[in-house]
Amino acid sequence: MKHFLRVVTQFFVFLYCKCLWRGLKFVARKFTGRCELQRICYNNKHGARRTLKIESSLRYSKNELLQSALSVHPDKVEKTIDDIMALKKINPDTNPQLGISLQASLLQIVGYRSLVAEVEKLRREPYDCENPEHEEMLMKLWKELRPDTPLTGRISKQWCEIGFQGSDPKTDFRGMGLLGLHNLLYFAEHDKATALQMLHDSLQPKHKSTHRKPSEVNKPEWEQKNLDKAIGYSFAIVGINITDLAYSLLVSGALKTHLYNVAPEMPSLLHFQQTFCYLMQEFHRFWIEEDPSDIMEFNRVRSKFHRRILRQLKNPDMALCPHFSASDLHLVNL
Repeated sequence: MKHFLRVVTQFFVFLYCKCLWRGLKFVARKFTGRCELQRICYNNKHGARRTLKIESSLRYSKNELLQSALSVHPDKVEKTIDDIMALKKINPDTNPQLGISLQASLLQIVGYRSLVAEVEKLRREPYDCENPEHEEMLMKLWKELRPDTPLTGRISKQWCEIGFQGSDPKTDFRGMGLLGLHNLLYFAEHDKATALQMLHDSLQPKHKSTHRKPSEVNKPEWEQKNLDKAIGYSFAIVGINITDLAYSLLVSGALKTHLYNVAPEMPSLLHFQQTFCYLMQEFHRFWIEEDPSDIMEFNRVRSKFHRRILRQLKNPDMALCPHFSASDLHLVNL
């Protein structure tokens, strides 16, 4: 019975996609005098709501020009928009904002693909201790996180002080390659106060909870709560793990919602690194909230955190980093 219902459901989905949906689009165009791309642009604000619908419309179009628009080179986006306008018989003089909106969304779409390729390239590049640039980045990371403590040697147990597992950090970069180092260094350089505070907290076996005020409970209970919050974890290793989480969100397409809302046109590596900084801070708070008994619960907490971020990203208006939101960039919005 279940198999029969599944087959019937698949049949009606197929019928809807192949016949009914195309019929509805035809009727809508005749009724409104606008094609689907026009309706999307005029009825949706700039950002993920608009771009995701445009991306879907182009992907499922039967026209090769529209399908190929998803993979054009950024330098050819403007010409592609002109070709689409001509194909749809839209007069650019009477619809000036339409071309601007389509161009912004298409740049976001092709920019996302370029960002995935750039991030993947960094992830696949292994850390090479014979490469001066790699070594320089690693030394910078130490100086940012331990500015008052000289490193006694390239191979040293001191690396454990910033959360690496052993005496040589290169072994910890195997999973994420240079991407993990790039993200950690960006966090340490551009959000230094937060990074140093997180590093300090991560080295503490206990953490004072800030979720309740002393006035809310009697003093003995409050003091006991302070002692009950475990916090210790390996800062650098967690950073590499959160890099992996950010990478998985990116390649799965889940991060489109956020990046289409924060990047005015083409998402860049900078946007990805800012997202990493946000995820690091949020994971730190989440770790405290979860109050794990020890580091052995890391995978459980990470999985739960991952699911929470995925739920947030299902909202098309979601921007993980509100202070980077596209609404603050004075974009053209139809």
